[in-house]
Amino acid sequence: MDQLIESWRPLYAIVVSLVAIPLIVVSGSRPNLREFWTLAAAFAKAGLVLSMLPWVLNGVQPYSRLWEITPGVELSLRVDTLGYVFALVASCLWVLTSFYSIGYVRGAKEHKQTRYFASFAFAVSSTIGIAFSGNLLTFLIFFEMLTLATYPLVIHKETAAARFAANKYLAYTLPAGMCLVFVTAWCVSKVGNVDFVPGGFLDSSLGSIAELRWVFLLAMLAVGVKAGIMPLHSWLPAAMAAPTPVSALLHAVAVVKAGVFGVLRITGFVFGPDLLRDIGVWTALAWVAGITLTVASLLAIRQDNLKRRLAYSTVGHLSYIVLGAAMLTPAAWTGSVLHLMFHATMKITLFFCAGAIYVRTHKENISDMHGIGRQMPFTMAAFAIGSLGLAGVPGVNGFVSKWNLAVGTLQADQAVFMILLLVSGVLNAAYFFPIVRVAFFEKNDEFPKFGEASPLMVVPLGITAIVSIVLGVAPNLGVHALDMARRIAAAVTGGAA
Repeated sequence: MDQLIESWRPLYAIVVSLVAIPLIVVSGSRPNLREFWTLAAAFAKAGLVLSMLPWVLNGVQPYSRLWEITPGVELSLRVDTLGYVFALVASCLWVLTSFYSIGYVRGAKEHKQTRYFASFAFAVSSTIGIAFSGNLLTFLIFFEMLTLATYPLVIHKETAAARFAANKYLAYTLPAGMCLVFVTAWCVSKVGNVDFVPGGFLDSSLGSIAELRWVFLLAMLAVGVKAGIMPLHSWLPAAMAAPTPVSALLHAVAVVKAGVFGVLRITGFVFGPDLLRDIGVWTALAWVAGITLTVASLLAIRQDNLKRRLAYSTVGHLSYIVLGAAMLTPAAWTGSVLHLMFHATMKITLFFCAGAIYVRTHKENISDMHGIGRQMPFTMAAFAIGSLGLAGVPGVNGFVSKWNLAVGTLQADQAVFMILLLVSGVLNAAYFFPIVRVAFFEKNDEFPKFGEASPLMVVPLGITAIVSIVLGVAPNLGVHALDMARRIAAAVTGGAA
């Protein structure tokens, strides 16, 4: 049983970038000062999150009670291991994304940069709030805050495509939010206290099987939109109309990761494995995830636009996490949590590379990138590392999470899903490796000499690529990612991974 310790650090970690927003706005006419506030908030947030690592590793959960809504139901923050994992990924990658964003908006001469950085700060604050939510009600509030915070980023370019994408984003996410409101209200009416509990706080005595199935369906609709589960995914490729750092935020740091984090919360800490087996919905969720990861990979192969190919890849890889959650076994849950972390480092690397290519060449289509690796060797080497990892090649962190997911399917006696994972790995190679081949092994004499992008962009993508390799070789190095994933899996499933 984890020990609770009262602390305001979780709240400070949320608030620090909210405090930076007015400072960013009033510094709009002084870009260097504006970007100083962005970086200061990013470092402060990451520092606060990292300062709680020793507590989490020692089984201590910092918590903050904010205020009571109704008797027995309060807004509260609590840093359990799962929430910490998500906050750690989001806060550390935001530091790199902040540097990258400065290089990108300057290199691409983006308009309304002050609004851009202020919206970014709001979005990451909402993300940390989701991670540290101590109960379903607090989770609901921050989940909806993230929807509103991300809208200005999706519509940022204000082109027809951007407006369409932003409106589509709201058309999907706002109804999903209403589903989450209903689920939260139902849970409060049935149990009162909706604090997250490993193994779930609901049980089969609270309603008929049909009623519980409907509540679970609404819960999956609520978080499944942001998680990109098919057929709720189509807003995500459309959102690639946003600037590339926003795409990185959507895919690696905030929105879609908040969605799959929500799937883990609902399945592991609201319903729990026993109830999911009792009402017979885990296999349905597993098949939805299995179909999504396969079909998304097939759709990715067809995309010539690099960011859209990466978007469909994200849809597929998010469902790896959902599949692991649905298997309800220790190894599968370990793989899901690891993929929540490891996919972030690989996918943000690929989006960083796509942005560097765009800033230097204004090329967006893969068919126009012949020979680009000869002029941007560091960028495309990092792209190759991310591609190898997402395909599941040993030596990069994607292999570690996929291995645990595969073992988890066998623990559940569901070898068919292991086959789908293997097929998806082959399809990953089919849509990633040709990009690397075109970049390094084909010539293009029409390219002018342009070289690498700004160090503000190349250094972050180099760091995330290196981290992906380090965690592939030693997944427990530094923050003990493997240990934390196994602890979460054991708490939820009641078994050792």
